[in-house]
Amino acid sequence: MFESLSDKLQRVFKTLRGEGRLTEANIAEPLEEIRLALLEADVNQQVADELVASIRTRSLGQDVMDALAPGEQVVKILRDELLQVLGGEARLNLKTSQPPATILMAGLQGSGKTTSSGKLALWLRQQGHRPLLVSVDIYRPAARQQLALLAQQLPNPIFAGDSVMADLPASPSPAQATRAVLDLARGARRDAVRTGCDVLIVDTAGRLHVDDALMEEMRQLKALLSPQEILFVADAMTGQDAVRSAAAFHQQLALTGVVLTKMDGDSRGGAALSIRRVTGQAIKFMGTSERMDGFEVFHPDRIAGRILGMGDILSLIERAEQTVDRKQALDLEKRLRTDSFTLGDFRDQLRQVRKLGPLENLVKMLPRVGPFQDLHRASNQVDEGQIAKVEAIINSMTAEERAHHQLINGSRRKRIARGSGVSVQDVNQVLKQYVQMRKMFKSVAGSSFLTKKLMGRG
Repeated sequence: MFESLSDKLQRVFKTLRGEGRLTEANIAEPLEEIRLALLEADVNQQVADELVASIRTRSLGQDVMDALAPGEQVVKILRDELLQVLGGEARLNLKTSQPPATILMAGLQGSGKTTSSGKLALWLRQQGHRPLLVSVDIYRPAARQQLALLAQQLPNPIFAGDSVMADLPASPSPAQATRAVLDLARGARRDAVRTGCDVLIVDTAGRLHVDDALMEEMRQLKALLSPQEILFVADAMTGQDAVRSAAAFHQQLALTGVVLTKMDGDSRGGAALSIRRVTGQAIKFMGTSERMDGFEVFHPDRIAGRILGMGDILSLIERAEQTVDRKQALDLEKRLRTDSFTLGDFRDQLRQVRKLGPLENLVKMLPRVGPFQDLHRASNQVDEGQIAKVEAIINSMTAEERAHHQLINGSRRKRIARGSGVSVQDVNQVLKQYVQMRKMFKSVAGSSFLTKKLMGRG
């Protein structure tokens, strides 16, 4: 999401690092480039101007001007200012004297509100909660059906409210529609109490734009449920439109937080950098993929790291810890240390990597400097189908061949190629990659912090 902005900032940093001393004259152009990079990333103009003004003031302070590496100091200042813009880390408030705690999901139609409701339910279950889902969008049957399907896939309890919907006329008046919405909310809360669910997630109706009818319905839901959280779901792809919508909802409902969706898309990042400053409300979660587990807590420091090209190793480690089987990881580490890493292990590791999510998204979590630069340049050319091809090739080998790759001679390579529907050259390439990976793993096994964390020992 932040690739374009990060690339532009890296060029600015390179210029700054070349300066032996900072002055008003030699910092003016880099700061203007930072401002343009922010505006091109669709950051709110006032936010961009305030951020650059603050960087200028701090950069020309005596401590920075006298520093041995003033360019590095400016990078640190920019990081500090980005953290101010993004806000501190905000936790979900689920404290209530009478469970269930209620979360009202608000937003415009098409923002990803229904999907985010399902993802939030899955995330809460992973945290030890028992959420109940309910859709009060009586205007768009597809929304209720979508949430029901998501609940079935998770699986997660959902309040259908069939009796309420059965009593609703085919063309209800505004008063009848509002009554049905409130009845669904009441019924869901009673059902949550009856079944012991400690969190109620209410997926509300959306509109194509902010209107009086939508706001009045939301106000009545808020009055009825007294929710602990009112989360505005914003599509990061819409940039400043998302910021304006969030501001309008906050003015009417007093939002408690924001969920940014489609953070894995090609949006320019302006919404993430503007929405906190404009609304005063923190971003609490972000959608990182279309998968149901593509939902993460929003960590401002990690996002600032991504923007500055420092990567997000901590999120990568957390994802690995949630996905990688600890016993398998320990067994693998032992094989790596004893130089017994086989083609079967190679295949198993590819399967583990696929569980972590799209490779392109994983590469984005690595720093954009040093040895990882080439990975970032090649990330747009990653073909996920290649992993499936490699797996098919290894599956076409015998157990003995997977355990002892030296046995695979010319005739065996031809047989493996026929069995997996590829060329002999493809088989040769896989064997070459395996040998290279085996050497690399052997050299780093058990030595680095990241390796230990990914193995589940850090």
